[in-house]
Amino acid sequence: MPAPQTLVVRTFADRSEGLSHFILRAGEAPRLLAFDDALGCPLETALAALEWTGAVGIIVDDDLLHAARLTSETAAAVIERKTQNGRRFVYLGPRLDAPPMDVFEGAVLFDEPGVKAVEFSQRAHGLAHFLRATSGAGALIALLGRRAPEIRHLRRWLGPVIKELDVPRPLVAGWFAATAAGCLFGPTESEPNYRYIEAGLES
Repeated sequence: MPAPQTLVVRTFADRSEGLSHFILRAGEAPRLLAFDDALGCPLETALAALEWTGAVGIIVDDDLLHAARLTSETAAAVIERKTQNGRRFVYLGPRLDAPPMDVFEGAVLFDEPGVKAVEFSQRAHGLAHFLRATSGAGALIALLGRRAPEIRHLRRWLGPVIKELDVPRPLVAGWFAATAAGCLFGPTESEPNYRYIEAGLES
C-alpha cells in the first residue's frame, strides 16, 4: 500500500519571492537550477525519459544527476556513477550535427549515430562538455547544494509534482529528497505567475 502523500501549491507574482521560498523549503536537499532561469527547462518528455532510461539500464536509481536537458526533440545529461575506480561523471547526449569536439579529459564510451557517451573523472570536465554540446539552452544544473539529486528521488516525485500543473510550464528549480520534493515553475504567456509545487510523505 503506497504511503500517504501531502501536496502544497503556492503562486508567486514575483520571481525573487518564488526563488526565496524555493531555497527556504529546499534546506540542505540536493537541487537542480535552470542554467537560464528566464527560459527554464521544458519538461514535455521528462517523465518518459526517466522511465525509458531506467528500463534499458542507461541511468540507474543510484546515479546522481548533475545536469540535464530534456525536451521533445533531444535529451542530454551528466550523471555521477560509482565504479570500482571511484566516482565517474558520464555525459550522455545527442551526437550533434556540428564539427566534432575534442574530448581532452574524457574517454569516449560509445559514439553511435544520434548518441554519444563520454566518461570523465572530474565533474567540471563533464559539465564543460555538456555545456559545449547543449549551449546550456533549456538546461538544469546541480548547484547550491552539497550533492546532486539521486535519480531514484526524481523518478519518485517528479510525476506527482508535474501532475498538479495547471498548464505546461518550464522548470526553474527543483529540489529532491527521500521524503519530499519541491519544484518552482516559471510563468507562461497566459499565466504570468510563478508556481511552486511540493509533494512529500505525510509525517
